[in-house]
Amino acid sequence: MNRHYSRRNFLSNMLGLGALSCVPGAWSSAIKDKGLSLINLHTGESLETDIGRDTPLQNDELQAVDQVLRNHRSGDVYPIDPNLLLLLVALQNKVAVAGAFHVISAYRSPASNNKLRAAGRGVATRSLHMQGKAIDIRLPGCDLNKLHSAARALRCGGVGIYSTSNFLHVDTGRVRYW
Repeated sequence: MNRHYSRRNFLSNMLGLGALSCVPGAWSSAIKDKGLSLINLHTGESLETDIGRDTPLQNDELQAVDQVLRNHRSGDVYPIDPNLLLLLVALQNKVAVAGAFHVISAYRSPASNNKLRAAGRGVATRSLHMQGKAIDIRLPGCDLNKLHSAARALRCGGVGIYSTSNFLHVDTGRVRYW
């Protein structure tokens, strides 16, 4: 699998996938040179990356992200969509709030997904979490409604707000909201 991505690759991929509602200018102007920081709330692991800086994504860095965003229930590691990571960078810059994203859930194995469905947790049968294309987050210092509005404004995937549980779901699937 080619894991060498840059912002140019991302924009090209988004247009190539038919995500015409993603305005390339919005992405390039939103991405700053801060890097992406993540904290997995279930494992306590954190990671600061160069993702979002004006450098190509590196395989070792992507593998480190895959490890931190692994299925915390089983330990299964799966490649996280680099476009999802760039989406987080764009989202963070849109709300202009620094700090690490708190990750509630990223990759979820099919077995974990089925277990959650059976327990009535309201997860989708074909969840994009199982493809490494979805993440549930919060951003300390940013109101959840503001984060939700910013994610919707990007129009580059699915966005779901879970106010009761205080998290936002974003993914790189088709544009849709709940």
